[in-house]
Amino acid sequence: MDFNGLADPYVKIHLLPGACKANKLKTRIVRNTLNPTWNENLTYCGITSEDMAKKILRISVCDEDKLSHNEFIGETRVPLRRLKPGERKHFNLCLERQIPLASPSSMSAALRGISCYLKELERCQEWELEERGRILLSLTYSTERGGLVVGIARCAHLAAMDVNGYSDPYVKTYLKPDVEKKSKHKTAVKKKTLNPEFNEEFFYKIGLNELQKRSLEVTVWDYDLGKSNDFIGGVTLSVNAKGECLKHWMECLSSTNQRAEHWHTLTNELPGSTFTD
Repeated sequence: MDFNGLADPYVKIHLLPGACKANKLKTRIVRNTLNPTWNENLTYCGITSEDMAKKILRISVCDEDKLSHNEFIGETRVPLRRLKPGERKHFNLCLERQIPLASPSSMSAALRGISCYLKELERCQEWELEERGRILLSLTYSTERGGLVVGIARCAHLAAMDVNGYSDPYVKTYLKPDVEKKSKHKTAVKKKTLNPEFNEEFFYKIGLNELQKRSLEVTVWDYDLGKSNDFIGGVTLSVNAKGECLKHWMECLSSTNQRAEHWHTLTNELPGSTFTD
């Protein structure tokens, strides 16, 4: 890719479909080579069984160019369903030089880049909601204390909301319906991170039968001094939820005094009545 006949390659990976900036991981750059060796492990936190069935890992190789934009070398994609839990699997895959486009091959590199972006956007829009990261929650119904213990452990791969490429995240929880608006709990703010650790617990005094009629709303926000805070993503757990959210909620209700911990996908859907801070 460079005038010296070499390249300065690095690898980027994304999980598709999803918020590309929120789940991008990349290796270090290896200078002046066409045969780079990285030997790096890149780890995604909070991967669910649903992700393993539906998501695709996009692996892109790029060339760093300090004087202009980094250049695309090639890419390949691996469906996660090809993997088994606990299995380490090796792949030898060819990189596609460029994503096939319906547009003429004579078009400029800039236009090809825009076309690639629009095609990727179309694929992502096939899903109704945009992913904004992951959150690790624990739920325990304590018969001794007579209520629900909600643990906010950490978040991973959050969407960046600030111009510096980071966020200042915190988490809010509500137990709905909440007519008197007394159920809000809020964690501390973690500065300049997309992978915050909170390790905080909140308690709701409520009977088990009554809890079955409620829903737990968990939202993640970006703190902005002096102006409105930005919504990053949220998730709702209840008997009317689906997938991992329903599974987690039912596990809590059916196994009292046992701590149930699950990762959940944050989406850009703002649950009702959580606009106020």
